[in-house]
Amino acid sequence: MASDYTEILKNIQGGSFAPVYFLQGEETFYIDDIINKIENTALDETQRSFNQVILYGKDTMLVDVIGAARRYPMMGDRQVVIVKEAQEMKDWTKEDKQTLVINYLENPLPSTILVFGYKYKSIDKRTRLGKIIEKNSIFLNAKKLYDNQIPDWIRGYCKSKGVKINDGAVMMLSENIGNNLQRLANEIEKLLLNIKDQGEIDAAMVQRYVGISKDYNIFELQKALSMMNKQKAHKIADYFAANPGNNPLVLTIYSLFSYFSKLLLIHHSSDKSEKGVASAIGVNPFFVKEYLQAARNYPVGKVVENIKYLHEADMQSKGIGFATKKDGPVLTELVYKLMN
Repeated sequence: MASDYTEILKNIQGGSFAPVYFLQGEETFYIDDIINKIENTALDETQRSFNQVILYGKDTMLVDVIGAARRYPMMGDRQVVIVKEAQEMKDWTKEDKQTLVINYLENPLPSTILVFGYKYKSIDKRTRLGKIIEKNSIFLNAKKLYDNQIPDWIRGYCKSKGVKINDGAVMMLSENIGNNLQRLANEIEKLLLNIKDQGEIDAAMVQRYVGISKDYNIFELQKALSMMNKQKAHKIADYFAANPGNNPLVLTIYSLFSYFSKLLLIHHSSDKSEKGVASAIGVNPFFVKEYLQAARNYPVGKVVENIKYLHEADMQSKGIGFATKKDGPVLTELVYKLMN
């Protein structure tokens, strides 16, 4: 049966486990987190050496998985069988092996918790196997979040940890890290270790502990572009070029593409009020004034042109259809084109 990440975690944390979990999809953070929670909570430490089996798809056949799942626990009430990288198993398409899995799913051993981590791919739900998996397991299809969903995810993650985070910190994390949930979670955990008595994560903490420069970050570059501050924009671009390890070109282009795409949405929005614009582009109303200023500085034709420049820069940085250049010249040339 289909379920969502939050519901699955809630049940696991409450000590309620299902016989079979099938976790698939592009967003591996959810898959890894659920597997980690099961791995560390379903059995106590003394039971794990006897009753916890970790298998890896590349080195495993389905017959091995089902054989392990059908065994009874030793000196305990349950066993856990976890298949990591399950998408790497070569026999998913073999009919006799599919039948083996289907037979088990239709009558799973109650004392076994069987978990499949099927990353980056999706089982074909049109097939008999796919239908049975979805029906007879806790089934998660982990999709990547859209950019406009990241701020709410950050707030929700912080809330789950019992800490507040202000809008400036949320925006700085989302704009500089993007939709890499694992990295976002890691950075937030780092912030939690340093929050002490402050009680709230703010932009200053993000700058200090995440390693984002106060003056040279994608958030400040976007702000300089929005205000047509050419000197500051080129200064930041030069800093990025000199520090590519902390400011990967591909992420910079991606963030700027997202930014100008939001401006395009503003130009085509029928409701130009701050509340209407915030809803249309999926940002906190706190930041809407900057976007409205940018929309005034970049007419719709220029926004479309800039999106074309961003696409060209992305291709150029990868050597696709353009002469390959180093990251620095690509970015400085791009910033010039965006503002002229």
